[in-house]
Amino acid sequence: MTSKKTMKSALESLMFVWGQPLSVKDAAEMFDVPWRDIYDDMKELQAEYEEQGRGIRIREIDKSFQLCTAVENGEYVERFCTPVKEKKLSQPALEVLAIIAYKQPVTRGEIEAIRGIKCDRVIEGLTKRQLIEEKGRSEGIGRPILYGTTKLFLEKFGFTTLKDLPQIEEVDSLVGEGDEDVETLDALGFEQISLELNGQERE
Repeated sequence: MTSKKTMKSALESLMFVWGQPLSVKDAAEMFDVPWRDIYDDMKELQAEYEEQGRGIRIREIDKSFQLCTAVENGEYVERFCTPVKEKKLSQPALEVLAIIAYKQPVTRGEIEAIRGIKCDRVIEGLTKRQLIEEKGRSEGIGRPILYGTTKLFLEKFGFTTLKDLPQIEEVDSLVGEGDEDVETLDALGFEQISLELNGQERE
């Protein structure tokens, strides 16, 4: 039987090599142990990195774990590395993404009812970016496709689970009019999103 020390060491190596969030389920299948054992080892590693104030930390994303840099070192990393420009999400795309995040699973018709405008192109774009995905079909007339967010959405926005989404009173209040700038995707948190849109920029 693999010792806990050996297991944690192996998990560190796997996270480093894999790069992407490492699924607890996949790791458990590889080691042929209960997923709860892997999850507990990951949480112990996460706590150890935090307690030691390491420059590398472990973050949880929907029962998966990934190595990342410590938030407090962000300034140094940014100064050292050449910034990589990432295409921004349009304001309409952010609005649709927020509606899906809060109301999922949700149909295109329900999204359009909130926005008051067609969403075909926006939904297609978010799907291509792998921020949303099909979650089955509604039992309603015509059985329309249901949409929900992906693990990549959680990763990009820095959430562990959907429970981390900031609380809002009404999803419909996400739709308005304005001209606020939108940050790049990987730097954006939902707590910063008012999603007040410039009507001329709607798709």
